Amino acid sequence: MYRFRYIYYLGTKITSVTLIDAHILIIDDDKDILETARMFLKQQFSTVIIDSDPKNLPKHLSNSSLDLILLDMNFRKGVNDGEEGFYWLEMIRKYDPDIIVVLITAYGEVDVAVKAMKNGATDFVLKPWKNQKLLATLLAALELRKTKKTIRNLKATQERLVENITQPHQHFIGKSPVMQTVHQLINKVADTDANVLILGENGTGKELVARALHTKSSRKSLPFISVDMGAVSETLFESELFGHIKGAFTDAHEDKKGSFELAGTGTIFLDEIANLPLNLQTKLLSVLENRIVRPVGSNIDIPMKARLVCATNVQLKQMVADNTFREDLLYRINTVEIQLPPLRDRPEDIEPLVHYFEEDYSAKYKKEPLKLETKAFDLLRSYHWPGNVRELQHTIERAVILAEGGSLENIDLLSKRSLESVGEAETLEEMEKIFILKKLSENGGNVSKTAIALGLTRTAMYRRLNKHGLV
Repeated sequence: MYRFRYIYYLGTKITSVTLIDAHILIIDDDKDILETARMFLKQQFSTVIIDSDPKNLPKHLSNSSLDLILLDMNFRKGVNDGEEGFYWLEMIRKYDPDIIVVLITAYGEVDVAVKAMKNGATDFVLKPWKNQKLLATLLAALELRKTKKTIRNLKATQERLVENITQPHQHFIGKSPVMQTVHQLINKVADTDANVLILGENGTGKELVARALHTKSSRKSLPFISVDMGAVSETLFESELFGHIKGAFTDAHEDKKGSFELAGTGTIFLDEIANLPLNLQTKLLSVLENRIVRPVGSNIDIPMKARLVCATNVQLKQMVADNTFREDLLYRINTVEIQLPPLRDRPEDIEPLVHYFEEDYSAKYKKEPLKLETKAFDLLRSYHWPGNVRELQHTIERAVILAEGGSLENIDLLSKRSLESVGEAETLEEMEKIFILKKLSENGGNVSKTAIALGLTRTAMYRRLNKHGLV
């Protein structure tokens, strides 16, 4: 990026110098060298900072968005072993390994500089230097930084996409009349640009519907980015969804693409949308109305081209009536609504779901195919399943793990009573998982109520649900 300076001559604006947008810090105990370097480099770069005391490096690193540091290797007269330079180089690398460090060294210290380059420095310049040689060295170093940043951004994008692609993708199972209606609606809506709002209790498969909408659309080869709004703190909301640039806030050590930008022209899925506070609802509404996002700290707008799918287990119309959810935002996100029925309203789907989960977990845990007795199915159909399909899934997983003799006759011990008896757990981790399931059951699968009952924040609750594979 470049920034232009202008001068005015007799009222006429003319371009005088093109400055390269880079923040340069020079650390040297020789004040003449500092001033000489500053006078030359300020004609080339947007920001040039000088300091004669390396002990101020932590302050500069925390307060500035530095791109390159020119660092002297020795700060005590008569000492040329470079040990001080090594110390400060290591500190810089620990703080931000992407900051470019170019060493300032005397002719007789070239071997020290070479050693420092093996420890992470990018290049070195000999003093006294020629200005054009110094400039060429810094430009090459900054170009390397730019290349590394591009590679890192591509890697981060790839990791996020792979993370979403490799999410366990269960088949959307259900032959009951209510589920057939859902299937038909998905098929009608999938290949449109309409924003979709998926409603349903926790564990009913809202993300599966979102993925089905994506895979049945012409966007199926494009990214599907899922964001759990219940797990995103208010302070990180804009960074997570819109991205940020390096130095935008404390700990923003590098550029980060937001979820909307990562989604591109694919699909972005905002789960638990009801958890969004009113002030953040306004920001999301602005993005949906203007179809642009602006990363935190940036002045560049990025077009928002993704298809939006949202989900919640809360009745948003009631939240609108209670003034806790914006009515105009609701109209934006629910061009089409898909209501997912709870498992208790479609008991005929329990058997095919059980068979699917049993086959899946038998393969996963290398168990022989298991047989469920009629009594077991009767018990499963009679249970009200407050945790819905997710609860059934984990019940079958536990049954497969503990079953002996190739038959699941004691499924009754693994449904109701497994949620009521933490004492059956064999490890502390399993005890926590069963206890959380028990509390979810007591609160009808409502995550917010369960978090309050356990004395946790929603974010902490979601961390535990993720830990145990319950979301």
